[in-house]
Amino acid sequence: MEPQRKAGIETGWKALRLYWKKDLVSGFLVFLLALPLSLGIAKASGFPAAMGVLSAMVGGLVTVIFNVAELSIKGPAAGLITIAAGAITDFGGDEQGWKIAAAVVVVMALFQMLFGFLKLGTVSDFFPHSAVHGMLAAIGLIIIAKQIPVLLGDDPTLYKGESPIELYMDIPKFVLHAHWHIAAIGVIGLLIMFVFPFLKINFFKKIPAPMIVLLVAVPLTTYWHFKESEPSYALVSIGNFWEELNFNADFSVIHTGTFWKYVIMFLFVSTLESLLTVKALESLDPYKRQPNYNGDLIGQGAGNLVSGLLGGLPMISEVVRSTSNISFGAVTKWSNFVHGLFLLLSMIFLIPIIELIPNSALAAMLIYAGYRLAAPKEFVHTYQIGKEQLIIFLTTIVVTLAEDLLLGVLAGMLVKILFHLYYGVRIKNLFFPKYSVEVKEENNQKIITLHFKGAAVFTNLIAYKKIINRYLEQGYVFINLEKVKLIDHSFMSFIHYFEIEKERFEDKMTIVGYEKHKPLSNHPLATRILE
Repeated sequence: MEPQRKAGIETGWKALRLYWKKDLVSGFLVFLLALPLSLGIAKASGFPAAMGVLSAMVGGLVTVIFNVAELSIKGPAAGLITIAAGAITDFGGDEQGWKIAAAVVVVMALFQMLFGFLKLGTVSDFFPHSAVHGMLAAIGLIIIAKQIPVLLGDDPTLYKGESPIELYMDIPKFVLHAHWHIAAIGVIGLLIMFVFPFLKINFFKKIPAPMIVLLVAVPLTTYWHFKESEPSYALVSIGNFWEELNFNADFSVIHTGTFWKYVIMFLFVSTLESLLTVKALESLDPYKRQPNYNGDLIGQGAGNLVSGLLGGLPMISEVVRSTSNISFGAVTKWSNFVHGLFLLLSMIFLIPIIELIPNSALAAMLIYAGYRLAAPKEFVHTYQIGKEQLIIFLTTIVVTLAEDLLLGVLAGMLVKILFHLYYGVRIKNLFFPKYSVEVKEENNQKIITLHFKGAAVFTNLIAYKKIINRYLEQGYVFINLEKVKLIDHSFMSFIHYFEIEKERFEDKMTIVGYEKHKPLSNHPLATRILE
């Protein structure tokens, strides 16, 4: 179950010579997607807009040196907006808050690299899927709440410091105080983001929707003379980017609890979301390459180290840009490098044009990104897996909106553990694997049967994976689950992954015995109980 590289696909400089045309085209198209999104994410996070481009630039130019997932695109992500904005506010706001938040990113990056060297790339398995998706949905709802007044062109003093719930309640006020030229561009951008993915016109399929928003928005800001007629907050401001490019991280409050609180929050969310993206890309890679999760974590940490020192945002393997990279025909990680190179060129030649971009257009893109995280189908899908999964999902969302991300996920995990205890699982079985081993020889091959017992759940999944890997080195492994009392959704997802990749494991491992358990719903990934 260790990462392997599929034969026939070259890497390194040889890959650049062989696949440069495909990677060049894909990298350029990803750049068109990344430029506006990076600006919008930085702006919403409280960082200078250009720092978003810097982060994505570093994600392309630096991380490719390391053993990162071939088709992943590294850059700032919407999922980290709420943490970044909260950090800057708690550190005093403005330039001071931004630079201290950048220092948090540096410290977080060191921990990410350490996790990679310690081979903790499977840490995402410890967190239940329903709680993780609840966290992402809550982030989506927070992004939408924060971007609605920006979309409408409201004065920032009108909504400064308001919680997500207060922002939703104040929507009528935001509509009443809207600047309608600004709002018109925002609404047009929103329509483009939601409608264009459904158009069946080949020409539009080749241009990312965010770039189409800019192709409409920038001419309108020029026609309506935004620079002269609208408030300064209406347009993106880059300033003198190259003079400000320096070591901007401020470690003056590293001794405080608040500093370390945000280190933990950045580390938790960025690492988890990035590893989940890499896991998803593995099934989408047309060349069926297995990523090195630890190598990707080290590369991501190195990128965050450079980005944070220069004042940039934290980066992850971003799901929208990465999946777009695959759909655009990328072959290797050189497409990520190309996307970073074009971002660098944009900061050299395109700053005057970038400063014609209205913030309401960027808000439209972010609202769409938030919608994707919290779309109704996510709620429906979770309910289909099981009613108990929906309760965990909703608990995570509610506590996150009311408190913060860490408490939200912890609340979701606690509810899931309570469900396991309700179904008769002993506390000891939640965290410690229980199994027996049977070994025999057949046709000069060692056959190892692992009889799992007790519970197979998210809290002991990592331990069970280590056991499986240990015995895979010794012979053919049968995993028998017929005596397991409860198999939860996270463990069923692991089994589902095995079934998808069965060809890879057909001469190594077989999983049996879970067919006799009663599922809590008709969904194939539903929690199963032994009757």
